[in-house]
Amino acid sequence: MDFGAVLQTNPPASRTIQLAKLAENHGFTHVWTFDSHLLWQEPYVIYSQILAETRKVKVGPFVTNPATRDWTVTASIFATLNEMYGNRTICGIGRGDSAVRVTNGKPTTIAELREAIHVIRELANSRPVEYHGSQLQFPWSHGSELDIWVAAYGPMALKLTGEVGDGFILQLADVDIAAWMIQHVRDAAEAAGRDPMSIKFCVAAPMYIGDDWEHMREQCRWFGGMVGNHIADIVAKYGAHGAVPDALTDYIKAREGYDYNEHGRAGNVHTSFVPDEIVDRFCVLGTAEQHIEKLEQLKALGVDQFAGYLQHDNKEETLRVYGETVIPALSEHLTAKA
Repeated sequence: MDFGAVLQTNPPASRTIQLAKLAENHGFTHVWTFDSHLLWQEPYVIYSQILAETRKVKVGPFVTNPATRDWTVTASIFATLNEMYGNRTICGIGRGDSAVRVTNGKPTTIAELREAIHVIRELANSRPVEYHGSQLQFPWSHGSELDIWVAAYGPMALKLTGEVGDGFILQLADVDIAAWMIQHVRDAAEAAGRDPMSIKFCVAAPMYIGDDWEHMREQCRWFGGMVGNHIADIVAKYGAHGAVPDALTDYIKAREGYDYNEHGRAGNVHTSFVPDEIVDRFCVLGTAEQHIEKLEQLKALGVDQFAGYLQHDNKEETLRVYGETVIPALSEHLTAKA
């Protein structure tokens, strides 16, 4: 299993770069960041410095969207970074959340997301593509490689992921829900004639090493609110039952609103509706042993990467314990089973 660290690009940028370097030193293979250019600093500028000051980690947005950035510009950024630093980028993409909602915009359609994935992938992999009636290709790009992982919850987005995604990003660590989601992506891949096992599966959630459960929950309750935004859209479109597991739809019944200016922040006052049970199920909390136990369950489902959010007050210690205990334990576990 690979491990990613998910950071917010809060100023100063030097802090984000420091955490990225620390993550690599502790054995993390990926450094992801939020991509909301109004709420936080511009991530692609910071990626260049992270890549310059690290050796192996891959960097990318968690997640970008087709609405706020021109697709050809997005592709050019990835291809440029790959030329500079040697194919060390990855693209997480979805329909759009905080980056579009903070300007009163709306998530893109599934059709737009599908087309954006195609255009970005072809250009960023040094291949030609038709776009707006023109045949385009970067004449300066040779040998660039970019995988595109799709973030999804709803049935149509899960179907799209299985049909075109190099990977699937599921932003919650509930084992039962993960099993349901992964199976839907695999079924869609098989129906599209793809090898279901060729898709990488990434589970993402806050990771917090500690033993004070009340404090850990309060530090990570924001995550249930973030997930709830996506589930509210699904409920509005499909109803409260059937489209996704009831465990996702039931807990948002008390949801009254959301302020994106507090998005992804510990202490977000708009997430009080999220019960402790959901925090415990969606996040990875507790001692190193408790983290290992849950991650082994996710690995057994076929999860290839766990990406841990660090939007809390225990960043360095959590990275340290992962580097010294959790990551080696998962590596030994996999070696023992091989």
